[in-house]
Amino acid sequence: MPDAAAGGHGRIVVVGASLGGLRAVEQLRAAGWTGRVTVLGAEPHMPYNRPPLSKEALAGAVPMASLVLRPRAGAADIEWRLGTAVSAADLADRTLTLADGRTVAFDGLVAATGLRPRRLDRPGPGEGRHVLRTLDDAVRLRTVLTRRAAVRLVVIGAGFLGCEVAATARQLGADVTVVDPLPLPLVGSLGELLARALLRLHRGHGVRFVLGRGVDRFEPGRVVLDDATALPADVVVEAVGARPNTEWLAGNGLDLSDGVLCDAHLRVEGLPYAVAVGDVARFPDVRFGGGARRVEHWSTAGHTAKTAARTLVAGLAGEPPDQAPHAPLPTFWSDQYDHRLQAVGAPRLGTDDIRVLDGEPDRDAVIGYHRDGDLVGVVGFGRGRAAVAALARYLARLEAGPASAAMPGSTTLRPPSMVRTAPVT
Repeated sequence: MPDAAAGGHGRIVVVGASLGGLRAVEQLRAAGWTGRVTVLGAEPHMPYNRPPLSKEALAGAVPMASLVLRPRAGAADIEWRLGTAVSAADLADRTLTLADGRTVAFDGLVAATGLRPRRLDRPGPGEGRHVLRTLDDAVRLRTVLTRRAAVRLVVIGAGFLGCEVAATARQLGADVTVVDPLPLPLVGSLGELLARALLRLHRGHGVRFVLGRGVDRFEPGRVVLDDATALPADVVVEAVGARPNTEWLAGNGLDLSDGVLCDAHLRVEGLPYAVAVGDVARFPDVRFGGGARRVEHWSTAGHTAKTAARTLVAGLAGEPPDQAPHAPLPTFWSDQYDHRLQAVGAPRLGTDDIRVLDGEPDRDAVIGYHRDGDLVGVVGFGRGRAAVAALARYLARLEAGPASAAMPGSTTLRPPSMVRTAPVT
């Protein structure tokens, strides 16, 4: 086992060259860590911005290379070992085993391995079936969508990713059908009011929906549903969720049932020398209450990295965390056609009590989500910026929620126009 690090002497290894991994190394330097930092990434690419993969990059509006992010100047001395997958970890001995059999020792560990797409376990050929998570996935999908005019695309899954891919593909001229077992797109995340508005939006652009149905099997050139309906398909995109990449941590007695279980300071089950960041981390919902959960939002990378870095640097110095429990105010956005959806808080917790706060759902609107009468989430939706701008007046109510006494500094809304394809500082 390596000697305990103190005063920045030692080595921190970040597993995952993701946005979370990049933010973690930047925050480690900001927190005063002067020792070695090594990043091990399974992909051959430097960290890149994922949200544009289903939108601007897939549409060809920006080059794929523009999505790559560079470390801030203070983290320019980080060692990046790309194309290097980790197959196992021994947290007791503080060693990692790489896919090629080599081992890497660490004093401190950051888990930033993110997610991978779920695949449908249905019979049939794999040819023509795509997922969209990585830069390489986006390159392959754009190639087949632009190979010829009016490509017949079937998108399986009407969540955020499925709806974004459908919108982009229609703009590329594809013939698009979306299949989902739920009765409305995004109804679980946004509730019926906005779900119906999104359905009207997509249908107005020529997207067909087959709702309340699942996939029975794949056949060459078509998708067969569970009611025997056969949908012609040159290309299939499976947008049915994601799984946390945690297999490399197996065998350490950790709870990996849904990501890496952390405490409220992002320590991996309380270990002072191991933390997790990004959407692989499962941590207590201090702000809104309830058990530990993962948050699959772009903003999670930065929020968790700041807390986790300070926690890890303190732990390696033999000190307790010097900050309040991690309690960010989540934000996320989605661009579909000329409409923008911007959300703050946890709308999923308030879908039983949805109120229109401003405007009209089919135009610029602000929708409020309430739990036990308290505002827990707000969503702006519309063509212009009015709905997004109007969110600011509701932020104070969200920030002053029931858990406000336990919160660190509040997160302010960053307009989505500022978080598209460029590095965010």
